[in-house]
Amino acid sequence: MELVKSLKQSKLVKYIFLALMGSIILAISSKIKIPFYPVPMTMQTLIVLMIGIAFGWKLGLATVSLYLFEGIIGLPVFSGTPEKGIGLIYFTGPTMGYLLGFLVAVYISGKFKYDNNLIRTFFKLIFATSFIYLLGMIWLGNLIGWDKSIFQLGAQPFLLAELFKILIATFATNQIKKIKKLV
Repeated sequence: MELVKSLKQSKLVKYIFLALMGSIILAISSKIKIPFYPVPMTMQTLIVLMIGIAFGWKLGLATVSLYLFEGIIGLPVFSGTPEKGIGLIYFTGPTMGYLLGFLVAVYISGKFKYDNNLIRTFFKLIFATSFIYLLGMIWLGNLIGWDKSIFQLGAQPFLLAELFKILIATFATNQIKKIKKLV
């Protein structure tokens, strides 16, 4: 009985550690700005997909939720922080829909089963990522008004960079799945 309790506690400690490490990597990825046309890209969406693939949907959701919580309470983990504000004020700004989309994307990428078919994997990851942009554009439209071209403002500038990151995740999926075996 004591052994079972000890094993459950050690598994919980391992999951907390992994979620914390994942949230740190996600925060670091938000600060890495790679020059890309027409706007610089961060690596956040790539890391969100990798967390889903590596951790699965449950631990993936816990990790991204922890990351969002860290940002909401004022830690400078989001891409524009601390320069553009911190905490709940920043979170509820123009990027909130995209940040909430991370939850859907990590859930979907964590639920999918991945085989060696790169085309299927590519389309699964496009599907997961599309929710980041869908929720982002919905929030942006509500925030700045629907009379603007929300697609041109909220998605189009990022599509080429996003395609590049999805390709990286697609080709790295077999390596990422090796992490899942450790989780």
